[in-house]
Amino acid sequence: MFGWLNIIQALIIVAVVYVFYISFIKNTSSEKLVRGLFGLGLLWALSFLLSMAHLYLLGRFVHWIALFMSVALIVIFQPELRKFLALMGNIKGWKNIIYAFEKDIKKSSFKQKSVDEIIKAVAYMSEKHTGALIVFPEDMDDGVIERIGTKIDAIISSELLLTIFFNKTPLHDGAVIIADNKIKYAGAILPLSQNQLQWKYGTRHRAALGMSELSKATVLVVSEETGDISFAEKGNIKKYDDIKKVKNKLEKLLIK
Repeated sequence: MFGWLNIIQALIIVAVVYVFYISFIKNTSSEKLVRGLFGLGLLWALSFLLSMAHLYLLGRFVHWIALFMSVALIVIFQPELRKFLALMGNIKGWKNIIYAFEKDIKKSSFKQKSVDEIIKAVAYMSEKHTGALIVFPEDMDDGVIERIGTKIDAIISSELLLTIFFNKTPLHDGAVIIADNKIKYAGAILPLSQNQLQWKYGTRHRAALGMSELSKATVLVVSEETGDISFAEKGNIKKYDDIKKVKNKLEKLLIK
């Protein structure tokens, strides 16, 4: 009776009702009416549950209360009920919801494609021991980056990332800045970590650590010497041996 299929259907109904409430009802004059209808629905459900539990006297008592409240709601909330029914028939409003929903799906799909492109480039650079430094800043205007580099402002692609970090190009030694789902800058210069414990790392790793110490940015590093992939956050650096874990990390950063 309460199988997975019923649970899934119930969740779908709850999701639809919630979206409708947020889009049309919340902070409007109809909100009180909806709350009243919800409370009334609970009373009707309670009356049926009591009857099913063979508590017939209590069940009939709650049933008559629910019936009385139903009539009272129609009388008390007559103006709100008219507005609510008008909202139900608001075709333009429904179109806006569908458009926003489709827009979110397309945006999420675009972000996932960006993650896939970064992963493709990072995996290749790791295999070929091509050094790379990619910054995912929380705030582009935090003033931490010493030199912002060359403006790119391009859609993220593995080909572009591989071209930038190719060791014969003038931008390969700097960092790439990725924000707003675009490659914003290349050849950026980051502050080096002054932590004496970090001197075992090369310049790229020290730059990643320095950026993470002075800002809320997350920095991806590919080691030129070992091909290791690491992330620097909050003054700490962690190596990721599994490319799937790297992808999961990027999805958390870019798909919000």
